Amino acid sequence: MYTEIQIRIKPEQAGVEETLRQIAARVAGVGAERICRVDIVRKSIDARQKEVMFNLVAGLHIDRIEEKEKVFVPAYRDVSDRETVVVVGAGPAGLFAALRLIERGFRPLVLERGKAVEDRKKDLNGLYKTGMVDEDSNFGFGEGGAGTFSDGKLYTRSKKRGDVRRVMEILVYHGANPAILVEAHPHVGTDKLPGVIVNIRKTIQKQGGEIRFGCRVTGLIIRENSIQGVIAGGQEIASRHVILATGHSARDIYRMLQRQAVRMEPKDFAVGLRLEHPQQEIDRIQYHTPEGRGKWLPAAEYNFVTNIDGRGVYSFCMCPGGVIVPAATGPNQQVVNGMSSSYRNTPWANSAMVTAIGPAELESMNYRGLFAGMVFQEALERQAWEEGGGGLFAPAQRLTDFLAGKDSSTLPATSYKPGVHTSAISEWLPRIVYRRLAAGLQYFGQRAKGFVSERALLLGVETRTSSPLRIPRNEQLMHPEIRGLYPCGEGAGYAGGIISAAMDGEKCAENIF
Repeated sequence: MYTEIQIRIKPEQAGVEETLRQIAARVAGVGAERICRVDIVRKSIDARQKEVMFNLVAGLHIDRIEEKEKVFVPAYRDVSDRETVVVVGAGPAGLFAALRLIERGFRPLVLERGKAVEDRKKDLNGLYKTGMVDEDSNFGFGEGGAGTFSDGKLYTRSKKRGDVRRVMEILVYHGANPAILVEAHPHVGTDKLPGVIVNIRKTIQKQGGEIRFGCRVTGLIIRENSIQGVIAGGQEIASRHVILATGHSARDIYRMLQRQAVRMEPKDFAVGLRLEHPQQEIDRIQYHTPEGRGKWLPAAEYNFVTNIDGRGVYSFCMCPGGVIVPAATGPNQQVVNGMSSSYRNTPWANSAMVTAIGPAELESMNYRGLFAGMVFQEALERQAWEEGGGGLFAPAQRLTDFLAGKDSSTLPATSYKPGVHTSAISEWLPRIVYRRLAAGLQYFGQRAKGFVSERALLLGVETRTSSPLRIPRNEQLMHPEIRGLYPCGEGAGYAGGIISAAMDGEKCAENIF
């Protein structure tokens, strides 16, 4: 017999197989000798009380091991001779759109401005050596999108957008650790996700689809309000369906769409800084003990949110045991992001600390028009580049000094390899952003004793969390004025991470007929 039960258990008990079996037997009301195997179906950490506990959903095989459900296998088919659908962008939205198209009998042609994962890795190594950003191959652009080398966290609140479990199973099918199907906050890791992305590429190619790297789209072919294809590499590529999944950093695409009179709309977006603590401090805070996480607990996470002046201030993309990386996609920009490997074993924890900004606030700062948000982002990135002293150096300030509005005479150690330059971020950050971030961080410090620490470091700037524009679409997910054009994912304003982007890619593919 197979049955599932809920268990609340200490971490050290969950880590010993025989102890777990004994506790499971007691909860189920059967003899421990009858339990042949215990499967962990769902796992989460409850650190709200002084004593940290694991909440488990455990699958018990009683008297005999029951045959489990068959492993999920997507229904991919050969689409070599089927109708071609152009997918612009090989991020999660574009790749999952391509996989879903194959299931539905369409041949995806994925056009990616950047390079394949293998070549992209070389360019990222070169980025650290030379300090020069390749505008088409960096932490933001290339196969797999920004998520490939930015952690691979798979947590989403977008449960209503699609089948989260299905996306996870597709990732596992392509090589991700099956543990992501169990964990409450699943995470692939920047050391593992590139291999998963390569396997997705191989599936697309094996089934008759195609991916062209180094293929930047510079125009849409539109006739009589219908899409007819795209212009890429100086050539016209015909297709009566185009999924536009370019990501939120492809600013040249927004300008191209404006030139072609494709309607877009300004939307709220988020800006802020990247905050880094020693991981031991976060462990002590979150696990309520001077000893930190000990042997049985993972590197601790946090998730903070509050409301200041009617606007959200919140942590985003929290990377326990991670590092901070340079995320600029062009010259004279300083942008930071965070990532962590599957082991989450560095001495640091980092997270974006951001606040929402909208058109009304931009206008109060003399940023107007459709591209007001994008111009504001660019101005902040240029300012951070100058304050960091040029190159990849990041402007930085101790959290305590940021809140006090004073210079940092010294800076703590940081995971950010290119190096940091002391800067009074509190002075040059736009006042509306500074005021909200400062108030939010002080509030978070009140909730978590020790969070506001002189060992905590703020680095600038975090501007690529979301798109400042939305490309409208109708109930069929097409642009309301251009038949056959499907705005998709983060760049179109409909997603905010790997999973939500992947689900949006699938939804767009499902609407093609």
